[in-house]
Amino acid sequence: MSTAIKISKEIAEEAKLSAKVSRRSMAGQVEYWAFIGKIAEDNPDLSFLVIKDILLGRQQLKEGLGTPYIFGEGD
Repeated sequence: MSTAIKISKEIAEEAKLSAKVSRRSMAGQVEYWAFIGKIAEDNPDLSFLVIKDILLGRQQLKEGLGTPYIFGEGD
């Protein structure tokens, strides 16, 4: 279920431009920003790049692309 929200024209224009670069819809771009913003707000010590890497790693694991780390090996 989607809900209509009002955003400023400036944010809408920025989202439109970023959406093209990211190959998302404008709504998808705003949703992505909100998703990342919520994570950042909940985890203020993490940088954007760390958040992005964590999300990428989680997706890789979901798709079976991860390899287990065994403590003590390779040290």
